[in-house]
Formats: sequence, C-alpha cells, structure tokens
Amino acid sequence: MRSILRTFFIFCLVPAMFLSGCRPSNSTAGNGANLGSSGKGKIAVVISTLNNPWFVILGNAAKERAEQLGYEAVVFDSQNDPAKEASHFENIIAGKYKAILFNPTDASGSVANAKKAMSSNVPVFCMDREINSTDAAVAQILSDSFSGTVEIAKYFVAQFKDRSEVKYVELLGLVGDNNTFNRSQGFHSVVDKDAKFKMVAQQSADFDRTKALEVLETILQAHPDMDAVFCGNDAMAMGAYQAILAAGKAEKVRIFGFDGADDVVKLISEKKITATGMQFPKVMAKTAADLADQYLGGKRDIAKKIPVGVEVVTVENVSQYGDYGKK
Repeated sequence: MRSILRTFFIFCLVPAMFLSGCRPSNSTAGNGANLGSSGKGKIAVVISTLNNPWFVILGNAAKERAEQLGYEAVVFDSQNDPAKEASHFENIIAGKYKAILFNPTDASGSVANAKKAMSSNVPVFCMDREINSTDAAVAQILSDSFSGTVEIAKYFVAQFKDRSEVKYVELLGLVGDNNTFNRSQGFHSVVDKDAKFKMVAQQSADFDRTKALEVLETILQAHPDMDAVFCGNDAMAMGAYQAILAAGKAEKVRIFGFDGADDVVKLISEKKITATGMQFPKVMAKTAADLADQYLGGKRDIAKKIPVGVEVVTVENVSQYGDYGKK
C-alpha cells in the first residue's frame, strides 16, 4: 500500500492530557436546551464533526430517533479533535447519560473514551466510523466501505474501457480512520488489476471540502492532464469539483465520491460528477438508537458489528436517490 496509508498502522491520535471545557453543539443537530422531560433519561449523540452536512444528518437522525423512543437527546460536536471527544465523554459520564450513540474521531485514539464509558456502565454504540476494539462498544453499525468502493471501482473502470491509459488522483480521508483505509483498499483491489490506470498522486484531504479544493489545485499544477479523481468522501468530491471547474477541466476530468450527500447526488443528475456510494446515514443512526433502547431494556444478544450496504449512485439510477437515502 502507498506510503501515506502505511501510517495508518503505525500512528494513532492520542487524546490530549489536558482538556479544555466542552459543551453540546448549538447547531441544528441539537443542543441541551429545552429538550423537554422524559422518564427514560438522556442519550448522548457524539459526532466526529458537524462541519460536514453528512455528519449533521447522522447526528440529527440519531437524536430524532432517540427522542421518538422517549429519551432526551443531546448532540456533541468533537470537531475531529480526540481531546474534545475525550472531554465530551467526561461530561457525559458525569451527566448520568444512559447511552452514547458514537461517531468516533479516530479508530484507535477513540478506544479509551469508549472503554471508559463502558466501564462506567454507559453503553456505547458506534455509527459509521469504526473503533479498533471488540469490547469497547456494545455494537458498531458500519457502512460496508470496502465492498462499496469495490463496486464504485468497477464503474470507474467501465467509464474508461476504450482508453489505453488513464491518469487519476486519489484523495484520502483522515489517516487514523478505518474508513479511509477500507475505501482506498476496496478501490485499489479492482483498479490496480489493470495496468492502464496510473495513479499520478495520492494525498490526504482529511474528508474536508476546503482541503480537497486546495490539495487538488496544487496537484493540477503538476498533473494538468489527469483524467479522473477518486475521493474517499463526498465533501472532498465537492472540493475536487470546485478545483476542476475553476481550472476549466470540468468536461474532461471525471469525479467519483463516496457518501451519498445531496449536493453530489444533484451534480450526478446534472452529469457533473460521475458517481458516489450511498451510505444511508439515517439507517445507521436509527439502528444505533433502536439497539441502545433494546440494550437498556435488557436485550444482550446484539451483534458486535452490523454492516449496512452501500449502493452506487450514477446518472443511470440517480432518480432513485435523495435526502441521504433511497426515495
């Protein structure tokens, strides 16, 4: 695997020892004010970042389902910072929350936070992002990122069947996130079998739209003749599209994403982005909330990992998708 991914096995983010204060998010995903009374107690929804519409949907959906089940619910924004995440967990444990619906900041760095909650009798249910532990969460509800990107890669290859050489760029997500690794591995398990595909650059843009724009602008200077960009999420796909559009290459360079974000689905319908993988964040959020409720009600025979299938969205089937799911 390329050098940038080797770091995945070597390094993990370590929560800071000295933590600043934290507070629930004041975004539309929810805050601690005026939640109303409930006899079932409080559930915390801890999201890696709310600086991405996809994660806002995940947080909102988890909060909404918890409230439907009779709990008060509060969304916490970790801002992709393991130290903030650790501080949230301290407050959640002290605040006597009944359970945590958890979207981690880091596959390894978040394990200690989850274990601390579990040891304090606050069950943890991971959503979308995985943690590298079999006993730090009751269950992990995860998109099947590897299989999803295998299917995207097959579609990618098919778009260039009449070409003798294809130069492409890969934009990676956060290096400490298992989704980054799984999506890249799934993509390369297909594309690397055909020698005509040449990866001219591979760089992390941290799942961030602005960083993806900046990274691809730089790469374009060195490789103006690129044919395609594979992005590990849709925020980066949107940033890549902005860079390609500004460079006047929107008609030449094909962009592939992963998430199923509404803005990307719209651009697929307009034939401006080629494909994405629909992850179904609302399904993952609802499943996590339902399992938490069942666990608090005494259920214990719950699978440790629950995969959620990914569907490839293309111009041929885009009319079937919208609002972060299937119509």
